[in-house]
Amino acid sequence: MPNGCVSEAIPATSAEVFRLIHDYSRRLEWDTLLRDARLCEDWTVAQLHATTICTGRWYLGGLTLKTEYVSFDPPNVAAVKMLNRPPFFDAFAATIRHRDLNDGSSLIEYKYNFKARPICLRWMLHPIMSTSFRWETRKRLRALRRFFSDLQVAETPNVSNATEPSDARKSPVGREFES
Repeated sequence: MPNGCVSEAIPATSAEVFRLIHDYSRRLEWDTLLRDARLCEDWTVAQLHATTICTGRWYLGGLTLKTEYVSFDPPNVAAVKMLNRPPFFDAFAATIRHRDLNDGSSLIEYKYNFKARPICLRWMLHPIMSTSFRWETRKRLRALRRFFSDLQVAETPNVSNATEPSDARKSPVGREFES
C-alpha cells in the first residue's frame, strides 16, 4: 500500500494548530485541497468516531471522502480512515501528529496511506496518486503555516501609524493618502 509523510514547522503551539485543523467551521480558511469540509449530521465537534465529509477542489477531481476519526488525542494526534469508495480509491487513511518545539512553534507530521482501484490499474495509479498526494499535502501544510504567520502579523501592533500626519486618511481600498 503506497504511503507518505510530510512535515512542516508551524508558528503556533500544537494545541492551537490541532484546534484549527479539526474545526470544520474554519477548515476552508486555510485548506488548499478542499472546497467543502464538514462534520456529518450527528456530530457538532471533531472527536473519536466522529464522521466527516471532505470534498476536493474541482481541479483535483472534486472527489468526496467520508471519513471517521479512529484516533483523537488533542493536541497530539488524530487519525482518520475512509468509509466510502470514491472513484480510484479502494482505501485511504491518514494520521496527523503534533509536537511542540522550544520556540513556541510546533511540528506537524501528516502520514497517509492509500490503495487505488481498479486493481488492474494500480501499477499506473499508485505512482501518479503518490506524487499528487505528496505535492498536495506539502501545499496544504505550507498554507497552514502561512495562515498562522499571517495571524501573527495581524495581531502585531502597527507602530508606524503613530508617525503619520494627523490629516492622513484611508482610501476605500485601505491605502493612505493625504488631503
